[in-house]
Parts: sequence; C-alpha cells; structure tokens
Amino acid sequence: MTTTVPRRSAPAFNIVLGQDGMLPLLALLSLLPFAVGGFWLYSLGLCFANSIGVLAVTLLLRFGGEVSIGHSVFVAAGAYAVAILEKQFGLSLLVSLPVALAFGAALGLALAYPSRRLSGVYLAVTTMAMALALPEIILHAGPVAGGFEGLYVSGVLVPWVSKTMQHYYVALAVLVCSVLAVDRLRHSRQGLALLTTRSHPAAAESFGITRDWARLSVMGLSGGLAACSGAILAFTSSTVSPNSFTLWSSIFLLVGSVVSLYGLSLARALIGGMFLTLVPQLLAGAGNWIPVLYGSALLIVILGGHYAPRLRAMMGRRS
Repeated sequence: MTTTVPRRSAPAFNIVLGQDGMLPLLALLSLLPFAVGGFWLYSLGLCFANSIGVLAVTLLLRFGGEVSIGHSVFVAAGAYAVAILEKQFGLSLLVSLPVALAFGAALGLALAYPSRRLSGVYLAVTTMAMALALPEIILHAGPVAGGFEGLYVSGVLVPWVSKTMQHYYVALAVLVCSVLAVDRLRHSRQGLALLTTRSHPAAAESFGITRDWARLSVMGLSGGLAACSGAILAFTSSTVSPNSFTLWSSIFLLVGSVVSLYGLSLARALIGGMFLTLVPQLLAGAGNWIPVLYGSALLIVILGGHYAPRLRAMMGRRS
C-alpha cells in the first residue's frame, strides 16, 4: 500500500514574485490604464522600459557572475537605432525593434571579446569607461544622432489608438516577452550550460563548454535585452538625447537589479524598474532631502528583501 505525501503549497511570497503569479499580475497591469490618468500611464511605460534594462543587468549577474557599470551603452544603441531608422527611413517600431535587438547583441559581442579574460572589478571598470565615453561619442556622431538636442520619435503602431495607450501597452508587451524569453533560457540546455560554466568552470570545460564562449554568449544576450530597453524608452518617451545615457544611467540600472534581488520574474523586474522610475518622481518635492530619502528607501528595500526569507521561516515555525 502506498501513501501519497500531500504537496505543500508554495509560499505566498513566491506566488507573488515568481512565475506562478505572472498571469494575475499581468491582468492587473492590463486593466490599470482604465483606472489611472495619462501622467501615470506615461510613468509606468517608462517603468516597463527600465524594467527590461534591469532584467538585462540581472541576466549578466545571474548567468555570467559579472557586474556591468556600462549597460547604458547598449540602452543607447537600441534607443538611437529606433530614432535613426524612423528619421532616415521612416521605419516603425515593428521593424526597428528587432534591428535594435540585433545591434545590441552584436555590440555586446564586440565589446565582450577584447575583455573576455577580465572579471570582477577589472570588468566593472572597463564597462564604466565605456559609459563615461558614451555621451561624447554620441555628440561627435554628427547630425545623424541629433547632437545635443537629440532625436524625436513620433511614430505610432496603430493610428486610431492614442499615443499614451500605445506607449503603455507596447512597453508592457515587450517586457512580458523579455521575461518569458529569459525564463525559457533558464530552463534550456544553453542556460544550464551557462550556469554550469559560472559555478563549475572546470567541469564545464570537461564537457567542451569554454569560459570564453559563456562570456560572449551572456554579454550578447544581455546587450540585446538592454537594447530592447533603449528601443522602448525611445518609443515611450518620444525622444532620445545624450543626457539620457550617462554613467549614472548605468549605475541606476545596477541599483535596480540589486533592488529586484537579482530576480528574473516579471514582478522582480517591475520592482527594480519602479524604483528607478517612480521613487525619484515621488521624492521630487523633497528638495535637498532627495539623496537622503532615496538612499533610505534603497536601504529599506535591500534589507527587507534580505531578511524576508528569515521572517517567513520564523512565521512558518510558529504556525
């Protein structure tokens, strides 16, 4: 006679933040435009775009074990690809978004190859140097990049739908597709190979998986995802300029990844994107207290995420 062990239900924290809670969260976000005004729709569209950038940085951390302080380079590549293709050739986002993704992935491979033997603080400083040089590179690109004024992105996908609604739903759709693509990678053989290379490089090399291949692959994937973030930022904000892609932009993406607790689910990416987009807006009226309040909020979120598993374990033992 066999007995069946009852399956324990997943903790509420995992249901909310994990893939199991993706559909309810997606339903809520889909209905949100009917309850909030235009300003919040615009802010949430930017939040979704930043969430994709946070997801790109987290992908590099989780699968490559490396820290990048230069992902604004890939974000700018995607944003300017969309803006230039619209201005020069009149192409819509349906065409320019795949181009931006491919361009970001190729740029990631091109930048990763010379630095494939670097790791830790050396790679972080290398990526920081790229972020520092990026605004000057854009300014010296000539009229094609629009100079200091930047470029205006005015294209729409559906003519009879308002721009605000298009910006919101397109950004949400690309974010969801990005999360699903990363989840598919996590459960694929290629994803397992990348994780094995990070955790057990000697064992991975015995199966023919080299560290250089893993480094190039992760950087290419992360660069392509960050370029998608830039493409959606350009489409949602309707403008691109050099001031939008500075070293601080890269640092804030890394902060968003930390705030999201390096999660790859939809909710975790949204937490990071909201922290980057909404918290500064909410603190805009605090004057000189903005750095103090922003740092306090960052500390509270990080400590809360760090001690949440212990609190859940304590509550489980008491119950």
